[in-house]
Amino acid sequence: MDRLEAPARLMIVSDLDHTMVDHHDTENLSLLRFNSLWEANYCHDSLLVFSTGRSPTLYKELRKEKPMLTPDITIMSVGTEITYGNAMVPDDGWVEVLNQKWDRNIVKEEASKYSELKLQAETEQRPHKVSFYVEKAKAQAVTKALSEVFEKRGLDVKIIYSGGMDLDILPQGAGKGQALAYLLKKFKSEGSSPVNTLVCGDSGNDAELFSIPEVYGVMVSNAQEELLQWHAENAKGNTRIIHATERCAAGIIQAIGHFKLGPSLPPRDIADFSDFKLENPNPGHELVKFFLFYEKWRRAEVENSEIYLASLKADCSPSGTFVHPSGVEHSLSDSINALRNCYGDKQGKQFRVWVDGVLATHVGSNTWLVKFDKWELSGEERYAIKGTAVISSKGSGVSDGFTWIRVHQTWYKGYEAKDDSTWFF
Repeated sequence: MDRLEAPARLMIVSDLDHTMVDHHDTENLSLLRFNSLWEANYCHDSLLVFSTGRSPTLYKELRKEKPMLTPDITIMSVGTEITYGNAMVPDDGWVEVLNQKWDRNIVKEEASKYSELKLQAETEQRPHKVSFYVEKAKAQAVTKALSEVFEKRGLDVKIIYSGGMDLDILPQGAGKGQALAYLLKKFKSEGSSPVNTLVCGDSGNDAELFSIPEVYGVMVSNAQEELLQWHAENAKGNTRIIHATERCAAGIIQAIGHFKLGPSLPPRDIADFSDFKLENPNPGHELVKFFLFYEKWRRAEVENSEIYLASLKADCSPSGTFVHPSGVEHSLSDSINALRNCYGDKQGKQFRVWVDGVLATHVGSNTWLVKFDKWELSGEERYAIKGTAVISSKGSGVSDGFTWIRVHQTWYKGYEAKDDSTWFF
């Protein structure tokens, strides 16, 4: 990826539903814990890849429902679509690979002859994926019969059954595993192969990810029987693959620690940062730390103490400024003083804060310009800003801590607060 100056230290390739995203976690805490770990310790030198069976339509719906980060790469529709960045720019080279020995019309024609197959919604039908529902008891027989028919028609296809109900027909060269193999080959040709890759999944359509040589893998604790059975039959002796004892994103965090791939303590798990020393401090971590404190302050999960506010002001330049999304400019000191007015105003309520897309750029020997998106979930409402912060190190190195010089925020279109006065930072 263009934003990285060197090969990625870690590339995480994760399924979404029931892997990165826990639909039984109403507070989304495991996902928010992962978000804080990634943005504080990895996003500056690593790559995040989401690999999902969802179509682009359903993927975008999930992003609106859950506090998800923006990945560097998105693999969708069971490995048949690869896109890059927030703009989701498609990979044309991958499309050419998939066009070989594939005819969507023949696939639909032959599949329509089987009454056991029920066509999924139109949004799930993609150029290189035709998707059906089928009862579990009938899946194996239908899959076998279809495979024989397609071979006779001269097609080279792959049929994937997952989730106890979903049957996807794809080009033979498609799938989550092949999409990842394609990306790894592409990185290698550019001389930028990731130092380590961790794949994460819970169901049958994730099995291919674990087949890629030299990757680490985690099957989350809630993995489905179809994936566990594949593992027992194909990879039982592979010490680079573990079955986590934690669910979903918490299992991914567990795997990072198990394989010693880097820091594995999410900042969200740290009760008091004043006693915590980071091994490799960076501006991204400073940003995450501040907004986690802001969330805990408003939820009254930290003590209402002047010591905290004094500590925040000590980390700000005396002439530091904050430009509110409304356009009004205040001193950083006054903005911190204003936090007294909102202590505990979200106590006992659903209120979460997270940052996304943290990107720190050196603009001086000891100064960084940090770009970020900050999100607030308050009840059913979601608000967001696009922000920049100018931060410098206090001493000759980052180990001495950081000083905030300027923060500038503008509303994210479509996510503006109804009342500017309720947005404090």
